[in-house]
Amino acid sequence: MRRLIPLLSVLFALGAGVALGAGPLDDRSTAASGTHPRTRTSSALDATFASTVAPALYAHRLAKQSVAVVTTPGVAPATVKALVDQVVAAGGTVSSRTDLTDALTAPGQKTLVDTMGSQLATQLAAQVPSLADPALTTYPRMGSLVGLAVATTGAASAAPAAPASTVRESLKAAKLTNDVGSAGVAPLVLVVLGHDLDDAIVNGFVQGVATQAHGVVVVGRTRSGDIRSLRDRKAPVATVDGVEAAAGRVAAVLALVRQITGGNGSFGASGIDGPVPVG
Repeated sequence: MRRLIPLLSVLFALGAGVALGAGPLDDRSTAASGTHPRTRTSSALDATFASTVAPALYAHRLAKQSVAVVTTPGVAPATVKALVDQVVAAGGTVSSRTDLTDALTAPGQKTLVDTMGSQLATQLAAQVPSLADPALTTYPRMGSLVGLAVATTGAASAAPAAPASTVRESLKAAKLTNDVGSAGVAPLVLVVLGHDLDDAIVNGFVQGVATQAHGVVVVGRTRSGDIRSLRDRKAPVATVDGVEAAAGRVAAVLALVRQITGGNGSFGASGIDGPVPVG
């Protein structure tokens, strides 16, 4: 596997170049002679990378694993679909898809988020004592509730317990989330970030989700301010930036694989632990 590291680094660099529309993979570039334009488009190369290289790297290591997908406002639907496709290519299944709304993530909605979170924490305190922790503030508490609804700290997926169903239904009714569907709770959570959020919101929310899951991977675009904030504050999750390109999405799935046995880290286009988690 170590022999793959140089290759992966080169491929990730190529993928990042495609995403940024620069470098030798740009459609506008020409061959060294200056007479023959390159015929392979950047989008075709991106798709080829994902379909041919990625499965060999995954080696079906997400088999019998389920992943809960959580998105924040501003995520491109095509990016989410491409990530889900890669989870499936690695042998995994998506147990649920939960989209956070502006009503949950906008700073001006903090009172609503705090009120709903407090009410649910009180209602479920007997079943989930950790929610009654007085140290929990607005967004860590809401993150814990969303985590409770979609995830499990166990190593295997399971049917949702009553508290999970209560949270899902309540948050959807309050229009804090759009629940796209659920087939149970999953040990792995993939949080896909869209528009940059307030630092306190994204950090608190992710921190809360992490308390309810076996492993969490948070992904975003290249130079995502939210990813940078999570890294600066050493959030207890794995982070990957650059998922607008195939190489970044492959890195995200490899980060999920790594979470099965434990191990966070900072990966992707600007990851301090390297472009991809290998080994």
